[in-house]
Amino acid sequence: MRAGAVVIVIWLLLGLVAAYQRNYFKNTGDASCAEAGTVIVTTLAGPLNWLGVNPKIKCEVPEPSK
Repeated sequence: MRAGAVVIVIWLLLGLVAAYQRNYFKNTGDASCAEAGTVIVTTLAGPLNWLGVNPKIKCEVPEPSK
């Protein structure tokens, strides 16, 4: 059980490194749902990012009614 937890933590850390290398954390403006989703799926993809996986999320949030 402990070895599995260590593998998961290392996997997620490598995903964060990949997101950092793609400059996903540099944007200081308002984050959209697509930007946040892309960071999350890149982190979950972990080391697969270096094998060519380039996950992207597209989402549209409706404008508030007036």
